[in-house]
Amino acid sequence: MKRGSKVDLFVLPNRLTLLQIFMVVMLFYLLFMSFEIPLAFRAGLGSENGAVFLTDALPMPVPLLLEEPDHGVQIRGPRGLKLEKVSSLMFNGSFSEGSELHKVARHAWVAGEKLWGDVESGKVKSFAKVTVENGSDSCPNSVSVSGAEFRGKGVMVLPCGLTLWSHVTVVGTPRWAHAERDPKIAVVREGNEAVMVSQFMMELQGLKAVDKEEPPRILHFNPRLRGDWSGKPVIEQNTCYRMQWGSALRCEGWKSRADEETVDGHLKCEKWIRDDNNRSEEWKTTWWLNRLIGRKKKVTVDWPYPFAEGKLFVLTISAGLEGYHVSVDGRHVTSFPYRTGFALEDATGLSINGDVDVHSIFAASLPTSHPSFAPQMHLELLPQWKAPPLHNVNVDLFIGILSAGNHFAERMAVRKSWMQHKLIKSSHVVARFFVALHARKDINVDIKKEAEYFGDIIIVPYMDHYDLVVLKTIAICEYGIHTVAAKYIMKCDDDTFVRVDSIVNEVRKAQTDRSLYMGNMNYHHRPLRYGKWAVTYEEWVEEEYPIYANGPGYIVSANIAQFIVSEFEKRKLKLFKMEDVSMGMWVEQFNSTRAVEYVHNLKFCQFGCIEEYYTAHYQSPRQMTCMWEKLQHQGKPLCCNMR
Repeated sequence: MKRGSKVDLFVLPNRLTLLQIFMVVMLFYLLFMSFEIPLAFRAGLGSENGAVFLTDALPMPVPLLLEEPDHGVQIRGPRGLKLEKVSSLMFNGSFSEGSELHKVARHAWVAGEKLWGDVESGKVKSFAKVTVENGSDSCPNSVSVSGAEFRGKGVMVLPCGLTLWSHVTVVGTPRWAHAERDPKIAVVREGNEAVMVSQFMMELQGLKAVDKEEPPRILHFNPRLRGDWSGKPVIEQNTCYRMQWGSALRCEGWKSRADEETVDGHLKCEKWIRDDNNRSEEWKTTWWLNRLIGRKKKVTVDWPYPFAEGKLFVLTISAGLEGYHVSVDGRHVTSFPYRTGFALEDATGLSINGDVDVHSIFAASLPTSHPSFAPQMHLELLPQWKAPPLHNVNVDLFIGILSAGNHFAERMAVRKSWMQHKLIKSSHVVARFFVALHARKDINVDIKKEAEYFGDIIIVPYMDHYDLVVLKTIAICEYGIHTVAAKYIMKCDDDTFVRVDSIVNEVRKAQTDRSLYMGNMNYHHRPLRYGKWAVTYEEWVEEEYPIYANGPGYIVSANIAQFIVSEFEKRKLKLFKMEDVSMGMWVEQFNSTRAVEYVHNLKFCQFGCIEEYYTAHYQSPRQMTCMWEKLQHQGKPLCCNMR
């Protein structure tokens, strides 16, 4: 009887026990739902239109990935905010305990959250709308400044640039020569002898595109009264884009050759010295010999060099059909042909510096409206430029393009050129821009609109900083692995022209059983310890960098990208402010356990463009479209820099 009653106690519980069990289950259910429902609403709100901006409001955000036919993968974050194409890369707060660069990144992430909140509030307006309405009022037909006003500003603004037959007149006086010991000027001097120098630089400049870079020089006009290496007065002209100079046009006193092309019928260089021997071969040999042995040659002046120390001059730069024409005191001196990549409306400022006193500047026949008054207005909102949908196909290559927030023209040029390649249109190759938030709030509003329309921008949610480009590189790896699942990931810049088919062919030649790192490799490069690009020992203690590919264009295999993302998520990834060196450092670490095939190729051009290029760097928007047209019409990879 005792044994039976024991069994009944476990098998047949009374009503009170059942009620207690039911109440416990309901309690657990209610607790579970109290956590689940808010999370579901956070993930679900706004699910119709796009992704959200991910913040570090929660310790471990859980994004939800959704596939939509028109815009590819979208990302949803914890607060239900709406925006297409925001990176899910998160910079965890614990990184702030690391190096100085980690702390900068942490602050940039916090600032980025605030910037995005301002955009989401709707209080910030687009700069483009303001300029469209008031554009004509901001573009007078003429502009003038006095010498005192110019000295206070340093640059005279040309509100809407120049147009055909615009002209700028400068009245000034060259200063007397001063002693100069700069080795860049004093190329060869015995002992500590100083060089007497008098020169000035007059430049038509474009808008500054990138922090810590000089604005583009559309025309650099440099009279050297004294101090040139030739020992003679000369005039040198050039262009400069992204701090890369073209080939200089030097006028040294001789008239341009008879067989040389003219500019609107004008000679590139007029004559200002006697040239009785007609520059014979014998004379050329003697001149070079005298130069090599340091013997000075006396030159008889036919008519004087157009500038003289202490003497007033009146200089006029006019814009013709084929180039700029410079006259001094009413006499034509030189003409400089337009170079591909620069347009008249881009010349929005005139700067003058050096050994000259400016008395007045007057610019006339200026355009009263500007086709690209705001950088955002470079955008052409046409369906043909939208990113193609991501199909269920194998992606051979993912191309991540680093871009600054205000680079509207650069992105539009890429869309209209090599992003039109059939491999990209078919989604076998996928390309996306990676953009961080800009310090100007109105720029961020336009970035958001651009991302929503074109569907090809991934916003990395931090305030852009020159030393944090490396974070965009990590975001490229993450997107290429988690979203696109590409076999290879390529990184390039928005001023890099990419021959997509050639890149894919080169990648396919690589050994499939080994990891790949391909680009224009640097071997045994040492950090610069002084100057603008200086790297301190705290930042990089070793005497050499690892082998690394130049930043304008390189490729890694998917497993390397996966390793980078994994190490970043584990908070073990070392960051360095030079992103290309960082990639070399990460690949070296990966290579210590798994073999990597390093492929060096000079056709990944670091500076400018070379024939038969795979990538060409420092290409302006107009050069981009020119190169694409040559590929399409001539079937050849030809450069358009005209340098």
